Amino acid sequence: MTASKDTDQWVTPEQFEVWRQFIKVQARVLRRLEADLLDRHNMPLAWYDVLVRLLEADHRRLRMSELAERVMLSPSGLTRLVDRMVDEGLVARSPAERDGRGFYAVLTDVGYERLREASGTHLRGIHEYVVGRFDEEELATLASLLRRIEP
Repeated sequence: MTASKDTDQWVTPEQFEVWRQFIKVQARVLRRLEADLLDRHNMPLAWYDVLVRLLEADHRRLRMSELAERVMLSPSGLTRLVDRMVDEGLVARSPAERDGRGFYAVLTDVGYERLREASGTHLRGIHEYVVGRFDEEELATLASLLRRIEP
């Protein structure tokens, strides 16, 4: 590959192939994890991610803006997603005490139970599709390499 007018950095065909493989693997793993959750629990992967983030948060709640950042969705995309989850009883909205305009997303007991039911399927998928394919030394190397990419 040649450098474009936007950069003086070169990407070789081999480097570009690594990039393509990275994207392809990520997409395939996420599709498989989502298919498992939908098939066994009628739960999209994005819902699972929201429920996990809320479970990990103090008091099982997060401001909508913080939740959007953690699940890597736009604020409007998260609002639509949370609307559907509220309709299912998995999440509730709670007004922010000090800010009349802000809201928290709160994990409900129903949401917690659905998360508990689905977590085995999700963790089994993570093991089967990714971490179970490497030994401990390889996993440590992979983790180290991926941390270099994280901003």
